[in-house]
Amino acid sequence: MTRPVERIEEDIQNLKQNVSSVATELQKNYGDYLVQLGESIQKQLILAVYHLCTQGYPEKFLHLSLNQRQQLQQSARQLGRKAAQQLLVYLETNIPENTENAQENPPLEVPQAKSLDFSNPIEVVQWHHNAEEGIQNTLKTVSLEANLLLQKAGLLPKKLPEPILAAAASEATTEVIAGPPNLLNLVIEITNEKESEDSTLTQLVTVNLRLGDIEFADHKLLEKSKQIRVTLLQINKLAKEYSKKNQELKTAQAESAWRASWFDDI
Repeated sequence: MTRPVERIEEDIQNLKQNVSSVATELQKNYGDYLVQLGESIQKQLILAVYHLCTQGYPEKFLHLSLNQRQQLQQSARQLGRKAAQQLLVYLETNIPENTENAQENPPLEVPQAKSLDFSNPIEVVQWHHNAEEGIQNTLKTVSLEANLLLQKAGLLPKKLPEPILAAAASEATTEVIAGPPNLLNLVIEITNEKESEDSTLTQLVTVNLRLGDIEFADHKLLEKSKQIRVTLLQINKLAKEYSKKNQELKTAQAESAWRASWFDDI
C-alpha cells in the first residue's frame, strides 16, 4: 500500500537537504579544481608550443626573428591566461540563485543557471554536465587559437583550412600517437591551387590540449578530480532516490485524488 502523501513529502524534503549539503561540497571542490586547471592549462599550453617549435618545426622557428619569437611566446602566454579566466567565469555563471554571489555575479554564458535549484539532485547532475562540457569547449577553443597563432607565425602551413585546424584541436580526435602530451600528429592531403589534380601529403604537428594529459601531468589537479568523482557518486545515488520518491509521491497523490472524487452510486 502506498504511504501517505505527507510522509513522502517529508522524505523528499529531508532528501533535498542532504542534496544541498553534498552539492555545496561539489561546488567548492569544482571551484578549487577549475583554479588548478587554469594554472595547469597555462603551463601545458606553453610546454606544447615549446615542443612544437623546437621539435616539430625547429627550422621554421629558427627562421623567425627575435621579435617574432617573442611575440609568439607572449601571445601563447596571453592565450593561457585567457583560458584560465574563462574557466572561472563559467563557474560563476553556474552559482545557484540562493547564494550570496548570485546577484553580484549574474549569469553571463548559461542563463538557465539563474534558477538552478541545488537541492534538486537532477539539476545538480545537469549542472555538472554543463561544467564538463564547458571545460572541453575551452580546451578545444584554446587549441584552435594556439594553432592559428602558429599558422600566422609561419610554423603551420598557410594554406591549411581552419576546419582542419579545428578538427586537430578537437578533444574527440582519436588519431594520437606516442609523443609529447597535448600535441597531435596527423597526415593531411594539400591540393595545389594551380594544379587541382596535384596534391601532396603533409605531416603536421598541432596543439591538441587534452584533459587527460593535463590532469596526468598535475598531481594536485588529479587529486581534485578524484574528489569530484567521489562527490558525484553521492549525487547520482541521491538523484536515483529523488526520482524514486517523486514517482512514489505522484502515485500517492493520484490515489488520494481518486478517493476524493469517488462516490458510490445510489
